[in-house]
Amino acid sequence: MKRVSFVLSFLMILSLLLSACAGAAPGAPAASSGAAAATESGAAATGSGEGITLTYMASQGWIQDAELELAKKFEEQTGIHVDYQIIPADQYFSVLKTKLNSGEATDIFGGQSGKTDLKVQYDVEKNAVDLTGEEWTQRHDPISLDQVSLNGKVYGAEIWDTIASNYFVVNYNKKIFEEQGLSVPKTYAEFKDICLKLKDAGINPIYEPMSDGWHHVLWFPMVGPRYEELNPGLADKLNANETTFAETAVMVDAMTQLKELYDLGCFGENALSDAVADTDAKLASGEYAMSVTPLAQPASTEAAFPDVPASTFGFFPMPLVDNQLAPAHPAGPSKFIYSGSPHIAEAKQYLAFLMEPENLQYLLDNTPAFVGLNFSGVTAKWTPEQQAFLDTYPAKTIVYQDAVNYLNPQWIDMGKDMVAMFTGSMTPEDVLKSIDQRRADMAATANDPAWKK
Repeated sequence: MKRVSFVLSFLMILSLLLSACAGAAPGAPAASSGAAAATESGAAATGSGEGITLTYMASQGWIQDAELELAKKFEEQTGIHVDYQIIPADQYFSVLKTKLNSGEATDIFGGQSGKTDLKVQYDVEKNAVDLTGEEWTQRHDPISLDQVSLNGKVYGAEIWDTIASNYFVVNYNKKIFEEQGLSVPKTYAEFKDICLKLKDAGINPIYEPMSDGWHHVLWFPMVGPRYEELNPGLADKLNANETTFAETAVMVDAMTQLKELYDLGCFGENALSDAVADTDAKLASGEYAMSVTPLAQPASTEAAFPDVPASTFGFFPMPLVDNQLAPAHPAGPSKFIYSGSPHIAEAKQYLAFLMEPENLQYLLDNTPAFVGLNFSGVTAKWTPEQQAFLDTYPAKTIVYQDAVNYLNPQWIDMGKDMVAMFTGSMTPEDVLKSIDQRRADMAATANDPAWKK
């Protein structure tokens, strides 16, 4: 993420201090990505009915404008105010862990789904409310519901587009490719050749923003289906502690190829300081020919720059190690109710409200980044380009941040190691060994029997 201002950092620290003293976590609502917070902080929680404020903490980018509008509608209907507290992504999990450990979490907290995250990051069996009996679980996509479940119980609600917003692929400018006589690559060698030809033509090949700390990591675990294709059962072996990342040749190759793209200047001159928030502008201007984005990105670009239609762009899989598979990714930002909340009933009421079919449809219809939602009874809005990608590229297995234990929780740390690799202080092998060590540390914390052999 962009560096957080001193003022925001001060407010976050002040929020934690006030929480410790007052036994609540109201905080100061910050703006979500591209939107103001739902309303100003409401009255302190007083029990039930009018005057209750539900506090809700989430990472930047997880809360859509349409959800903020639904929160206003919920308040109009119930008198219950929802105070959204948006934290910069590179600080979110440390702030969340501090609040959970101190017993001062917000009524609702956001988190990435996935069984490892539920167990290691949030300890949901202690810190979250069992939602198994809620009506909406019957309409939730079973694969996504499994990602917010642990030991047979549902602990979270994943209201997210797990295809258009979760399938991170190479988004390319079809006009630039046509003008330069380029075609969609099927191998890494072809992809590298395209990048070099674009550079020779004075066009930056790939917009790869690294200042946010997370985006450049996508290149590695999103290619997990290819690792699995070349090494059937690899995810199971990693989870059983029968092999490591550093011992897996295809992973060494993938990280080495990514380093080569950086060294060749394929990410432009300012990749280390570039920001995700500028992606639409960079793609719309034609300054860059490609970027790794969700399938929904062109709709976002068109919304921001109406003279650049979404049909300008097409898609293909990230072709590291010759990958030609779609990155199936059923996990995503999810909502959990804090077990220590004094307003559990009201929080359940709010989640149920968000997941009423008409409200899900409103969220979908009014969120450019979403094309579908992982609930039955909602009408999707696929474009021809998105449908062409889904028809062309199979999704055989899920991405490795979902398939491999103890990988997703170290996302930001992986990002730091990869920057160190790009700048020359770590090798690809060093990065993989570092991933293995963090996995071992988390497994030990979780008392994983596979690491006690």
